[in-house]
Amino acid sequence: MCGIIGVVAQVDQPVAPTIYDGLTVLQHRGQDAAGIVTCEGEHLYQRKANGLVRDVFQQKHMDILIGHMGVGHVRYPTAGTSSCAEAQPFYTNSPHGISLAHNGNLTNADELRDQLYRKDLRHVNTSSDSEVLMNILAHELLERGKMYMGEELWFNIDDAFYAVSKVHERCRGGYAIISMITGYGILGFRDPWGIRPLILGRRDSPNGGDEWVLASESVALIALGCEIVRDVEPGEAVFITADGKLFEKQCSDKASYTPCIFEHVYFARPDSIIDGISVHRARLKMGRKLAARIPIEHPEANIDVVIPVPDSGRIAAMELAKDLDVPFREGFVKNRYVGRTFIMPGQDIRKDSVRKKLNPIPYEFDGKNVLLVDDSIVRGNTSAKIVQMAKDAGANKVFFASAAPPVIHPNVYGIDMPAKSEYIAHGRTQEEVSETIGADWLMYQTLEDLIEACQGGTCNVDEFDTSCFNGIYVTGDIDEEYLAKLEKSRNDSAKKKQMKNDEILEIHNEP
Repeated sequence: MCGIIGVVAQVDQPVAPTIYDGLTVLQHRGQDAAGIVTCEGEHLYQRKANGLVRDVFQQKHMDILIGHMGVGHVRYPTAGTSSCAEAQPFYTNSPHGISLAHNGNLTNADELRDQLYRKDLRHVNTSSDSEVLMNILAHELLERGKMYMGEELWFNIDDAFYAVSKVHERCRGGYAIISMITGYGILGFRDPWGIRPLILGRRDSPNGGDEWVLASESVALIALGCEIVRDVEPGEAVFITADGKLFEKQCSDKASYTPCIFEHVYFARPDSIIDGISVHRARLKMGRKLAARIPIEHPEANIDVVIPVPDSGRIAAMELAKDLDVPFREGFVKNRYVGRTFIMPGQDIRKDSVRKKLNPIPYEFDGKNVLLVDDSIVRGNTSAKIVQMAKDAGANKVFFASAAPPVIHPNVYGIDMPAKSEYIAHGRTQEEVSETIGADWLMYQTLEDLIEACQGGTCNVDEFDTSCFNGIYVTGDIDEEYLAKLEKSRNDSAKKKQMKNDEILEIHNEP
């Protein structure tokens, strides 16, 4: 999962500060690396490195990022490695000079990489599927443009839309793309299933005229003072010219609205609206659905207090407590300077981070029957540690509710969940999971209730990609061979080996 942003400002307005501010708001989507590319005339200016936005960009870097349009990216690795060589945006010089930021994951990246080398005669320098997608886009745009060869200027916006249609034909998986074509404008598009989010906004320029912003989440647009225009539709492409004109076209004849439901469960900020659906409202409904089942399934439970697991479990917990007429309390103090443990590589790092990240408030636990509410349970190690913290703080009984169903299948569209064998729910019943994490009882959300909680909104989304819960992959191209290969690459031992390789690579690349 990554965060992407693209901005076209008026010619005399520097764009880098706007992109920087947008990336800080999208920081929750990736803490591994950050990058910005800006354009001034026919020249590009770039800064990218591993680290948080605030650490990657200092004033000396901002001073050289000149230009009135640009693209930004925050990354956590899904495909590829954590090497700074894979920080985005990526760049290829032909045709025109294309910079590209990608959120998502291609499921046929290996096949495409082979095609690029053998048929398209293009070299991919990293293991990133994002560079593969960029080269597919570049190749198709170049092939289309050959009909204009010999003319002084041959770029045409319809050719960009044609290239996107070819990307949709060749690429499989989930992807939201913001790409800058040097000197001409910014191109944004989504996969035909709308798995990964992309939203368009505009604001008035200080000197008059429109400024356009594309971003992963609406919260970035609001923070920048934009009005939300609309979500980019599945399969659709939008092109914003360097002088601020907007063009739109549906580039897939097989588009369908099936966005990733895990955005609403965990990844998106609660103040975002994705595909017309309020993330905050969806999480309220998740809590309401859980509350309706507790008196039926656990009538003997004498819950004294509901305590959320910060932060993404809080909203569901608030609504659950309200419906059960039970006090809601904050029982854990969160260290804001430790990253999101879900996206940290390596089990040892994750366990250590949980201990540093949360501290219980004994007064809220002592002698009470406590219901802990979290957004989901993946590996279960975090949940087990939190349950133990509650007991050590004096809780009489500890119950646990998950706002999401059991995660038992890998996500292949851009969320780097662990190997299937490392899911705590894999091969275990609900009672066995409860025993493993040390809870007195455990309740999962049903998939039907989760879907109902997230449905609706102004885009009338009724269906979602729920593959990590039910194993149904909306792109229709995932087989056991692919999943077996994914399993091998995602287990913790494989990730530790890759981390060592990345460290060696960084040492060799030091000046």
